[in-house]
Amino acid sequence: MAMGWIEQVTGSLEQKKQYRQYKARAKQLPANYRTALEALERYLTYFGAITKGDTLVKMLEDLADLFEQSAASETPIREVVGEDPVEFAETFLQNYAEGQWINKERKRLTQAIEGITKEEEVP
Repeated sequence: MAMGWIEQVTGSLEQKKQYRQYKARAKQLPANYRTALEALERYLTYFGAITKGDTLVKMLEDLADLFEQSAASETPIREVVGEDPVEFAETFLQNYAEGQWINKERKRLTQAIEGITKEEEVP
C-alpha cells in the first residue's frame, strides 16, 4: 500500500530505473552522437510535454536505439536527423503523441464545446 502511494507522488520506480539505463546508454555513445542525442532529448522533453512516464521512457529508449545503431554503422548525424533537426524531432515525437498533455486539453475543450452546443439545441 505504501509503495503505491509513493509511486503516485514520485512516479514509477520501474520508469526511473529505465530512465537511468537510458542515461547510461547515452553516456556510452561517441561524443558527437551523445551531444546530438542530448540536444534532441532536451527539445523533445520541452516541446513534447509528455506527461505519461511510460511514454517518455519508451520515446527516449527508441531514440537511444536509433543513435546506437547510427553510431555502430557510422551513419553521419546529418543523415540521421536530416537538414532540419526540428522537423526530425517533431516528426519523431508524433509517434508518442498519446502521452502529451495537450491531448488531455484537446479532449477537455471538445467536451466543453459539445456540452454547450447540446444545451443550445434544447428548446
